[in-house]
Amino acid sequence: MSQGFGSESPRAHTQTAHRQPARYLVVLDSGGFAVARLFLETRELVAEFDAATEEAVQMTAGLVPTKGADGPEWDRALEGHSAAERGAAEVYTLDV
Repeated sequence: MSQGFGSESPRAHTQTAHRQPARYLVVLDSGGFAVARLFLETRELVAEFDAATEEAVQMTAGLVPTKGADGPEWDRALEGHSAAERGAAEVYTLDV
């Protein structure tokens, strides 16, 4: 008979680097649908989801967006969107 009764003891926790927090939430029209995109400080895309979700509303509560994401800092991050979509985008700077 085995001496292994019960559950295995948890392993020791290993310290790893945390991911960077998202800094920008950009809401823009993409083919007739509002899309929310999360970006790091470096404008690297980390998530994309429907802008009508409750999470998007919670993240933007109390924040005032900047109108338009047509600056050169957004060229690479939003290269798949038209100039009109980028001009109408709402850019929220998230509290970190």
